[in-house]
Amino acid sequence: MSTSPPPASSLFRRTTTLEQLNAMSTDTAMAPLGIVFTEIGPDYLRATMPVDARTRQPYGLLHGGASVLLAETLGSSAGMLCCAPDHLCVGIEINANHVNGIREGVVTGTARPLHVGGRTQVWEIRIEDTLGRLICVSRLTLAVIAQRA
Repeated sequence: MSTSPPPASSLFRRTTTLEQLNAMSTDTAMAPLGIVFTEIGPDYLRATMPVDARTRQPYGLLHGGASVLLAETLGSSAGMLCCAPDHLCVGIEINANHVNGIREGVVTGTARPLHVGGRTQVWEIRIEDTLGRLICVSRLTLAVIAQRA
């Protein structure tokens, strides 16, 4: 598990640590679902989420909404790391294709950029099981906006 800031060659403009990212999850939707940031790479952000009673739908499978929450958490967090200090990003569209079901264990989501511009960003988030099987693929579009005082 990486705990150091991203390297100098990183896509990210802001430095952070896993501890800081995970601390920001306190008292948010991520905490009750057990989402934990696990790795910061030069052009990606990774987190895990358990597949258990908190994240399953009534038929015993990982709930699509939980997958989307993981995807938006990863894409938005990675997007914020790409913003200038006086800007932030907000989600304007997300889609998800749920391609395989999972009933228990842990899934890992990885957000990677498709486009990082001055006004918009587009992120692809792949959610996989522990065997590397694709569970969900999502695309998140963010608007980059000036931070209000």
